[in-house]
Amino acid sequence: MNIKTLFVGMILAGSVTFVNAQTTQTDSAAATSQTSNPTIDGLKKQIEANPQDTDALAKLAGAYQDASDWTNAIETWKKISALLPDWAPSYYSQAYAYQSAKDDANAKLAYEKYIATVKPEEIEANKKNLAYAYFYVAFSEQTTDKNKAKEHIAKSIQYDPTNQDAIKLSQALNS
Repeated sequence: MNIKTLFVGMILAGSVTFVNAQTTQTDSAAATSQTSNPTIDGLKKQIEANPQDTDALAKLAGAYQDASDWTNAIETWKKISALLPDWAPSYYSQAYAYQSAKDDANAKLAYEKYIATVKPEEIEANKKNLAYAYFYVAFSEQTTDKNKAKEHIAKSIQYDPTNQDAIKLSQALNS
């Protein structure tokens, strides 16, 4: 399977549920203490045989996310980023996992890395995700660096002018 196709699909599917990330319960201990997950177990064996199999790693990270095992999802996305450092979707997925785990500081850093890693030729295909990443950074910066927040919210609206949350934040920052 083409890794870029897989991740684009995962990100598009993830963007539908991404809005709920801040309200998702984080219970890594419960997720890891449950009986074994055959999908996760199978992917782990596949990765043991080939630790650089980014396709299997991506599927494993997705399986961890499906199980709300944010700690293992984050660690797996980090492995993918180490193997594919110029591949922006891995940073977006890390940010999603961090945000789901209520680790806002690392989520912000991962969104910033995602923004910095998206190549110019990939912008069109990544507009919605870029809009959200810029929104998240702006939201995070609104009390500490209002000018940076204004710059980021303007970019967010540029990529998604229909995002009502971004429009409201922009109005609040500029009032």
